[in-house]
Amino acid sequence: MTSPTGPRLSDDAAFPRAADVLVVGAGPAGAAAAAHAAASGASTVLLDAAEFPRDKTCGDGLTPRAVSALRALGMTSYLDGRPRIRGLALHGWGATTQVPWPASRFGPFGSAVARTELDDAIRRFALERGAVMAAGTKAVDVVRDSAGRIESVTVRRGGETGSIRAGQVIVADGVRSTLGKVLGRQWHRDTAYGVAGRSYAGSGLADSEWMGSHLELRDPDGELLPGYGWVFPLGDGTVNVGVGALATAKRPAALQLRPVLEHYAAMVRDEWRLTSPPRDIASALLPMGGAVSQVAGPNWMLIGDAAACVNPLNGEGIDYALETGRMAVELLAESRDHTAAWPALLRAEYGTAFAAARRAAGLLTMPRTVPVLGRPGIRSSALMGVVVRVMGNLLTDDDADLVARAWRSAGLGLRRFESRPPFS
Repeated sequence: MTSPTGPRLSDDAAFPRAADVLVVGAGPAGAAAAAHAAASGASTVLLDAAEFPRDKTCGDGLTPRAVSALRALGMTSYLDGRPRIRGLALHGWGATTQVPWPASRFGPFGSAVARTELDDAIRRFALERGAVMAAGTKAVDVVRDSAGRIESVTVRRGGETGSIRAGQVIVADGVRSTLGKVLGRQWHRDTAYGVAGRSYAGSGLADSEWMGSHLELRDPDGELLPGYGWVFPLGDGTVNVGVGALATAKRPAALQLRPVLEHYAAMVRDEWRLTSPPRDIASALLPMGGAVSQVAGPNWMLIGDAAACVNPLNGEGIDYALETGRMAVELLAESRDHTAAWPALLRAEYGTAFAAARRAAGLLTMPRTVPVLGRPGIRSSALMGVVVRVMGNLLTDDDADLVARAWRSAGLGLRRFESRPPFS
């Protein structure tokens, strides 16, 4: 534990000094956790280094599973008036096919909302449930007792330093997870991770019912890349235009995101009736598929992006964020020590699918694999339906059809041979 330095935080009555549950990070994962914790009656503090609303590098797309998770949180009417996305318009190798979201218990529609709006809306929902917000306040260290339990979290706001006592700590501070690193979290890049860039542009098709996804992604020199491009309609006159690539420690993504993104935007300009060049370009690295260790301790847990709960096949993580926020609060009532219980729960919920998806994503980091699978696949609507179902995280343990059984069997088989299973 590092001793706090600098002046103490002033005795401001509005600043929380203690909480039953302290949630670090007010993105979808942290805000969802705070909403659930406050609704359970726990005194809950939601802390974030940023002032809201704030931006987050993301494709802004919501799969049906993410929409379902918002409803389960209680935000049943939030998406009223937002885009109702029927599925994906897939492009590549001279072919185009529209694939509706497969039938599932999550519902038939996805959506898309800019993260400046979505994250702030979930945060405000948590405050309405009774959580207390500490914005512009960064968690930098912890004080632990002899058993390893966190007694308090050291925070900084401006040039001042202070602490918040906490009975339970939920860490949801994103892909870099500053506090997670303090607690020992390690990101293992031997499995596939994502490199992504996004932008916004005006569009005459901003009210489209289809998300655009281009599986044949090339750089300005025409070289095929192990990734895909997307165009997600936001329903407000703009679209989110982005590119993502897969990489591993052995096969890092050797690409300059800005020129690739600008090249891709030029490629889809006519198709999406873009009325402006890409703006607000931002990029991020994404640990995926549970490729982190040390995700829990006696009275703390990592959730969402901090725990690498991101789909290895498409970089999507909002549904996992909302789900792990709920799961973490439910575990608080069942577990006195989360050190083994939380990673075990994450593996039970996501481990099999992540094992299969991580292996598939690893294969896709080899550019030659992409056309071998993509060229014949995109001409088969049935096969593309399977791809959308897997990439959209729309398979559950309750599904008993052939595709679901095959995907689970592959994941279970691969887990037996993994040297480092998800979340370990």
